[in-house]
Amino acid sequence: MTLVAGIDSSTQSTKVVLCQAEDGTVVGTGSAPHPAGTECDPQAWWAALEQAGSGLLDRAAAVAVAGQQHGMLVLDADGAVIRPALLWNDLRSSAAAADLVAEFGGAQWWAEQTGSVPRASFTVSKLRWLVQHEPVNARRVARVMLPHDWLTWRLGAADPVTDRGDASGTGYFATSAGCWLPYVAKAALGHEPLLPRVAGPSEIVGETEHGALLAAGTGDNMAAALGLGLAPGEVAVSIGTSGTAFAVSRAPAVDPSGAVAGFADATGRFLPLVCTVNAGLVLSAVATMTGTDLAGLSQRALSAEPGAGGVSLLPYFDGERTPDRPLATGAMAGLTTTNATPQNLARAAVEAVLASLADAADLLAAHGVERRRVLLIGGAARSQAVRKLAPGMFGQEVLAPEAQEYVALGAARQAAWALTGTPEPPAWPRPASETYRGAPQPHLRERYAALRDATMPLDTL
Repeated sequence: MTLVAGIDSSTQSTKVVLCQAEDGTVVGTGSAPHPAGTECDPQAWWAALEQAGSGLLDRAAAVAVAGQQHGMLVLDADGAVIRPALLWNDLRSSAAAADLVAEFGGAQWWAEQTGSVPRASFTVSKLRWLVQHEPVNARRVARVMLPHDWLTWRLGAADPVTDRGDASGTGYFATSAGCWLPYVAKAALGHEPLLPRVAGPSEIVGETEHGALLAAGTGDNMAAALGLGLAPGEVAVSIGTSGTAFAVSRAPAVDPSGAVAGFADATGRFLPLVCTVNAGLVLSAVATMTGTDLAGLSQRALSAEPGAGGVSLLPYFDGERTPDRPLATGAMAGLTTTNATPQNLARAAVEAVLASLADAADLLAAHGVERRRVLLIGGAARSQAVRKLAPGMFGQEVLAPEAQEYVALGAARQAAWALTGTPEPPAWPRPASETYRGAPQPHLRERYAALRDATMPLDTL
């Protein structure tokens, strides 16, 4: 039996799965937490990887890393990390993103050249922020890497490498052509940094200290698609710290509105994706606010009527990326002395998160994505309230694959691919799923949209 390991280095933790290379059967798992916040010392990721991978990585014949997208690691000429990495959910570079969009002639140019219009999340925006707010550190930068690049390097890559999937989220990569745009990185940083080599999807890039072959790795959403075995006509909606809606496509997306990011996937195709900042943490916050846990929130939400007795919630607790409202905050409407119950607040929170993600999924249709059904993944997708209310909000059948670490599983599948050297990834069986159906609830979507649009002017006050 040949074993492979997949690593998911996410915002909140590192997860490691050890799988049989032939069919993806999981034979071991490990995890370790990361510090909270929107920036992090990469050494904390390495410490978490060593802890989570203990007794697993030394048994693998091949290893791959999937990491949170967009994070900015800046290194000096000696390869030392200059400052804590800025993570995808750090929104302080929103003004820098707007400046860069204007400097290159507007959103259409960015969408056509890179596949995406920079937002605060993107690495290119964070580089400009560094120049504006930490100029001494900016001048020291010799090399820029992404979280998965750095971890792959530390594990034993022969040279700094990335893949086209994760590179497509930087803002200085030509997604359709598959190459860097170094002059864009130079414009953002003030000088041209060294960038990782872009490895092929199944390429072997090095060897770990335990003698395992090292695959190129990829970004977390790309790995999730690979772990799910996402097929045409399916839209994956991930409800974790952030929310994402994405699908596999053979054609690149070009969206000058910036809502749809035209990413590449981990196999040579494309992965149009819409991201929301607010998702699972909104449910956690409302659970805490009403004196319960996530299980209790789910029970309360299911005991309330559709529409939460007239209570509506806008879930932009930490600003928002889609729509682009970095200064937004949460809002609630429709409260009365009779409907202000824990049950209605719980229902309103679940409906709001699902409505926000349904808005995100709807945006993919304009870019050639056919949506026959929705696959719900992520920690919050384990909630029965989320699963049962989702068909009404999305207006179609929803599948909830069995709970697995799909990002880590996708990384493991990539490791198995590198081990076999076949033209396509190994055909692992698809996960078992539960199917949920329900009547569409367009009036709830309309009520959510009214609150979303009515609060927009407040974001600039």
